[in-house]
Amino acid sequence: MAARMVAQVMNIYLCRTRFPDLPNCFPSAWFKSSYLRLCAFSCNHATEAIQKPENAALLSNLSVLGVDIKMAQKRQPGVFRKVVTNEEGVAEFLRSKGANCKTIASVISRYPRAITRSYHHLEERWQLWRSIFKTDSEIISIIERSPESYFRSSDNGNFEKNISFLYSLGLTSKDLHRILTTAPRAFSNSLELNKQMAKLLRDLGVSLGNENPDDFVKRIITKNAYILIRSTKRVKTNVDFFREALEPSNSELIKLLQGQGAEVLDLSTDYMKRNFKNISEQLYSLGCSTEEVQKFFLDYPPAFYASFEKLSNKIDCLLESGINIKQLLNKPRILEFSAINLKNRIKELERVGYDFTKHGVTILDSSRRRFEAKLGKLNKEE
Repeated sequence: MAARMVAQVMNIYLCRTRFPDLPNCFPSAWFKSSYLRLCAFSCNHATEAIQKPENAALLSNLSVLGVDIKMAQKRQPGVFRKVVTNEEGVAEFLRSKGANCKTIASVISRYPRAITRSYHHLEERWQLWRSIFKTDSEIISIIERSPESYFRSSDNGNFEKNISFLYSLGLTSKDLHRILTTAPRAFSNSLELNKQMAKLLRDLGVSLGNENPDDFVKRIITKNAYILIRSTKRVKTNVDFFREALEPSNSELIKLLQGQGAEVLDLSTDYMKRNFKNISEQLYSLGCSTEEVQKFFLDYPPAFYASFEKLSNKIDCLLESGINIKQLLNKPRILEFSAINLKNRIKELERVGYDFTKHGVTILDSSRRRFEAKLGKLNKEE
């Protein structure tokens, strides 16, 4: 960029010196401002190049703690140029809560910014987490899995407000426990972001004629906590996609969103469209109508996010075993079982002469215990 700007300025300068009668389309003021911008650009880059040296004492302390220095430097290099850090305080804090040396080293290696938090801040946040969790070990396990969830935000007041807000939606302490376990970033969101998502869901419930829009919000969030860490734009786009692709009635869309459909609301719309297209084409090739394809996705939302290759293989496996596509459409839940599981069950049923055409496929959609009990009865009948 700098090279291009220099070339442009020099060309203009040469034109003006070689051709003094050149029209005033390139005034001297432009030359001056371009020169000043170039100087500012060069100075800024020169300043950025002269960075503070890394804190040698910090590097030594982290090495003693067993931190993977290279990993930490790659993730958050700016931390290593800070003059004041609290690595020893953070290590002592985590140790006092039951974390071992290996966990402490791993946490700091993956999220070095943790060492910028004060002991007071960490203790205050711990008490907020303990208002949801019963034991210190539960919190340590989450921090070990996702250090960012505990150390990312420095605003404990916002965290506390989010707890109060989620309770106000009718969520229970058990619900909050699940959210903090699976999607802890929801509590680090600004309160306004969580309010916007709740409002979007509530407005959606009202527009669909839901008699209890507050309960509608609660059901969706309890089904899929990840929705709180996605944008309202993504969720709205996905709902619009459901409407366009499946053409559901209001009651069908409510049922979808309050059920398994809630689990796909946070996914990439492009990913769902791709899956919808691929699976629809396979079903069309098997003689299904548009209405049957739409009903399949309404009855079996996991098809939106399941691996197309695996789902396609399971469909082929069932059809090769004498099950027709209409039976599959009526019992799509059998696709939740793995291909190996389905093959083993089909093999055992074939051994006792089970006829899917005569007896249906419900037997495949049962727990292992129930399946074995039914298989035992069939063996006796044989």
